[in-house]
Amino acid sequence: MSKTAEQREPLFEVTDLCQYFHIARGKTLKAVDHVHFTIYKGETLGLVGESGCGKSTTGRCLVKLYKPESGTIKYRGKDIFTYTKEEEKQFRKNVQMIFQNPHSSLNPRMTVKDIVGSGMKLHGLATDKDVDQKVEEILKEVGLNRDHMSRFPHEFSGGQKQRIGIARALAVKPEFVICDEPISALDVSIQAQVLNMLKKLQEEMGLTYLFIAHDLSVVKYISDRVIVMYLGTMVEFADSEELYQNPMHPYTQVLLSSIPVADPKLVRKKKRILIKGEIPSPINPKDCCRFAERCPYATDECRNSLPPLRELKPGHFVACHRAGQF
Repeated sequence: MSKTAEQREPLFEVTDLCQYFHIARGKTLKAVDHVHFTIYKGETLGLVGESGCGKSTTGRCLVKLYKPESGTIKYRGKDIFTYTKEEEKQFRKNVQMIFQNPHSSLNPRMTVKDIVGSGMKLHGLATDKDVDQKVEEILKEVGLNRDHMSRFPHEFSGGQKQRIGIARALAVKPEFVICDEPISALDVSIQAQVLNMLKKLQEEMGLTYLFIAHDLSVVKYISDRVIVMYLGTMVEFADSEELYQNPMHPYTQVLLSSIPVADPKLVRKKKRILIKGEIPSPINPKDCCRFAERCPYATDECRNSLPPLRELKPGHFVACHRAGQF
């Protein structure tokens, strides 16, 4: 039986998160704008949207690669930007990230043993004497073997490099992992292997994931709840099954209609929703619905005011003035 929100243990609590980048001539790029959500221990929270919507920036804020303009990020009830030196070290161990590009996220001058084992030694999980054994064990978990330890990243395929990145993240025994589009650079056949491996490791190690992607079919497979982002804002947030069965925001409906279907008969029956216009600039955006310029249902209210994120059904939040009317 699934636990209710009151029974589950909150791991991350993000409140009113804003990440702005101030550029030339007084302009501001609002990469993440007033985003808020909670991640519960043991779940996978999916974060989806097209390129440039702020998904990766949100993830990078959670691991403190960026310091937000405003808002709070709490890990186990404490603001992550108020840590002592010892708390910071423990946070770095408990919270890890798998980066999108396996070709640039691995140091080309380090062997696999050094890439995976350095974190172990830093956090006291391995010594010089037993690091080989520890690295071999974690490599085995991700489908690699001892022979790979002495090799350099350029000697591996893209799928193998991503497995090394996953091994590096898991080597320090974290409890929370941000998966930033971990399969987007891989072949389709390899994508399925990596996804199944991530699910298996989550069950075995008790991991919690923030899974960032733009492929909604992948997110549905792995996520318990899903956030849909558009131009830095949250437009919809619900349990995975509820979101896919009952999308309430026009943008979510567009994304779901674009998922490829393998059955030719279903393809002919499926209605594809097309939208016109270009994505607006995230630099100094208007204080209105960010999707209004491309939305077929937009009214003057949508173009003049920013819709709040409202709970229209239990656990189903939508930021749309006309949600439920179409």
